[in-house]
Amino acid sequence: MHPRETVDRALRLSGLGYSDRQVAALCGVTTGAVRKWRTGLRRVKEDEDRRLNSSCPRCHGRPLDERAYAYLLGLYLGDGHIALGPRQVYRLSLYCGDTWPGLIEAAAQALSGVMPTSSVSRRRHTGCTEVKSYSKHWPCLFPQHGPGKKHERAIVLADWQEAIAAEHPGPLVRGLMHSDGYRGANRVRRPVGGEDKWYEYPRYLFKNESADILRLCGDALDRLGVDWRRNKRNEISVARRAAVARLDEFVGPKY
Repeated sequence: MHPRETVDRALRLSGLGYSDRQVAALCGVTTGAVRKWRTGLRRVKEDEDRRLNSSCPRCHGRPLDERAYAYLLGLYLGDGHIALGPRQVYRLSLYCGDTWPGLIEAAAQALSGVMPTSSVSRRRHTGCTEVKSYSKHWPCLFPQHGPGKKHERAIVLADWQEAIAAEHPGPLVRGLMHSDGYRGANRVRRPVGGEDKWYEYPRYLFKNESADILRLCGDALDRLGVDWRRNKRNEISVARRAAVARLDEFVGPKY
């Protein structure tokens, strides 16, 4: 990156009729750099940087699609990861199993809905697809970002996130279940009349090593009026028929 004054001087010299080679020699830069500045590629990049830097709902007041954010928050808390890349731009990645192409598409739509000024791309890995988006402001939208694994640090929502979670518990639970949960059939054996009979019924399970994330899931289920219980230390179960039917209204099987 060259100082702004170097770029301005090079553009002035170009405007006076000096060749790119002459301008490069006078300014101590490469001919290619002068050509980019003169043809406007540098200005395009700067405009792009300004666009990326003014697209944050938290920093610049841009309207936020709260339903899309609630769903994306659930995905992030389960399988999301934020990493710092070049030029102080952050990458938010969501890892979705290839078994569920509909989930991959839903994740891409959520990223686009929350940060419409940033492009969304996909990268294939063994057995899964990384859906990712770049922005300098992802940590503004997900202040839970930090070093280490999520279950090894406190996961506490900011006040504005709490308000969204309270207003949109359905999309939040859907994101959590789409990341670290599933809807499947449970088979149990019961003795009836001296014989063992098998019964099968649908249920939801949400599994996460973070006690804080389990609490957030439980709070959202409470807001939806869904009965649940802590099946194991790291697992929430929704198994009552009415509760499963209620949760089906917001989640349903992965697809």
